[in-house]
Amino acid sequence: MRAAFKTLAVVVAASAALLLSACATRLDLPTKDAGLRLRVQSSVIAPGNGGELIAASALEPGDILLTSIATVNSFGIRLGTFSPVSHAVLYLGDGQIAEAVGTGVRARPLMEVVDEEQMVVAFRVPGVDAENAGRMRAWAMSQVGVRYNTVGVLLNAPFVLNRRLCELPLVPAAVSHYCMSGMAMVQLGASRDDQFFCSQFVLEAYKQAGLPITSADPRWVSPADLLHMREGDVPSIAATQPLRYVGHLKYNPPPLLAADGP
Repeated sequence: MRAAFKTLAVVVAASAALLLSACATRLDLPTKDAGLRLRVQSSVIAPGNGGELIAASALEPGDILLTSIATVNSFGIRLGTFSPVSHAVLYLGDGQIAEAVGTGVRARPLMEVVDEEQMVVAFRVPGVDAENAGRMRAWAMSQVGVRYNTVGVLLNAPFVLNRRLCELPLVPAAVSHYCMSGMAMVQLGASRDDQFFCSQFVLEAYKQAGLPITSADPRWVSPADLLHMREGDVPSIAATQPLRYVGHLKYNPPPLLAADGP
């Protein structure tokens, strides 16, 4: 009994500390092999924390690359989403990627991304086969030139902050889901689904390939949300299945902030 009260006290203390951060949490009930456990969303992502550096040859079509770069825009996105990543990219295979950026959807060589970014980390969606990958590539290439969803990004910024009310520690998953869904419908209703920002583009590609990553609207999802869909983490937006960490194509300790180019 004393041990049970001690465990409860630890959980309560941890919950109180988390109220300030509103990180997504999950409470795992006791089993015969483990006691009560409070899991907290983690943004730790570096080769020195259980990761590894990989070559581009380790990638497979459909892999998702999350990146960050030492610019004011990237820093602002990372600060606003409480995450070390600010951009999402879809790997098409054959050394090519597709992405949605300020100038619109484009395809370009993978190594250009690796050269430009401060960090590039790859995740894999289980179950992607050649047919799924082919559909993703065909759809992604058909969208080249489509305009960037600027309105969606502008609407997403306050949504990311406000939705943290739905992620207060120990809020049941069902309650959090309905809270976030309702808030999204109100705040993101004007966002377009025929133009794309980076993570929206990646999710839509998977949706078009018949392998949706989440049942949530792609307009709700940021690069940070994709990061937290990885195995072992606590997602803010539920995934159909956890993403598998593949490795880091590049990792540099964050340098001083650089000015954005033209």
